[in-house]
Amino acid sequence: MSGNTITHKVTAVGERIGTTRDASVTRHRAARELGLRRSEFELAVQLGRVRTVPDDAGGGPRVPRDEIDRIRTADGFPEALRTGVRTVGTTEGAALMDVTTARFTRLARLGLLVPVKFYVNRYRAVVWLYLAEELRQFRTDERNSALLKGRTPEGLRDQLGEGLDLRPRNWRGRHLGFLLRQADDPWARAAAVASLLDPAEISDVVTDPYERSHLRRFRPELALHGSPGSPAAQLADEIATATDPDEIDWLRSDLAAAVETARGHRPAPRPAPRAGPALPDPESAPRGAMEPVRPGAEDLSPPEKERPRWLSGLFGRLRRGVS
Repeated sequence: MSGNTITHKVTAVGERIGTTRDASVTRHRAARELGLRRSEFELAVQLGRVRTVPDDAGGGPRVPRDEIDRIRTADGFPEALRTGVRTVGTTEGAALMDVTTARFTRLARLGLLVPVKFYVNRYRAVVWLYLAEELRQFRTDERNSALLKGRTPEGLRDQLGEGLDLRPRNWRGRHLGFLLRQADDPWARAAAVASLLDPAEISDVVTDPYERSHLRRFRPELALHGSPGSPAAQLADEIATATDPDEIDWLRSDLAAAVETARGHRPAPRPAPRAGPALPDPESAPRGAMEPVRPGAEDLSPPEKERPRWLSGLFGRLRRGVS
């Protein structure tokens, strides 16, 4: 192969990578060009309102230029985009729906209002956040009129009295949807499901240690809630881990199916077998063949018949007391 041919191929690869990167921008720059804060941009990506693509050079996901142009030329930009990712807490959400905060909390605990995010405040209390757009839709739906006014139906009151709170579970279900939407590899999809299970549950479903190790490589990171190991971080981990028996069963089943699919697509890597002499089978080896040598055995004198003749004569004189 000539030097010109090699140069041409290297140049072609460089042009391909350069062209791919030139056709997209980093997430930080995309957020700036779309007029969104970082948290708003990340939520827009999770909701599927901003499309990302993998970076051929090995970096994080990037946003295609044509995707930014599509969003910027859409009707109502940028207000419509900001409105779609606006989140509110309990107080603001109750005002938006024209209900008391107590009623708003009851609706959320019953699973009728699904949180999209949460954070742990400085008092170690969980603050749930909801999409303002979804709250407006709930309020304008005539089927929900009875829930917004008057007494809460008796059956629902009984569930609340028993401590029902579906906010963590509903957030987990929604969060899993976000993770699966962004996963571009079968192992990444399996890792997304595993991220909501306790490690003991994962070990019970995925018995191969190499497959579990491979899953950890793809495990998505939970948004930071305080420093690692802090009470806030521990509380966030508890929220992100399934606790209801039926939810755990459902996730275990999904994990088993996802790992089976990933295994068929590409087996988990494992170390190459080491070449070396085969060890004898202790069950078939002759008696004494596998016994260890006693310390000092190598220093024992050889049997009489194996001694040189002069050495045997010397020992004989010593025994007779001859000097």
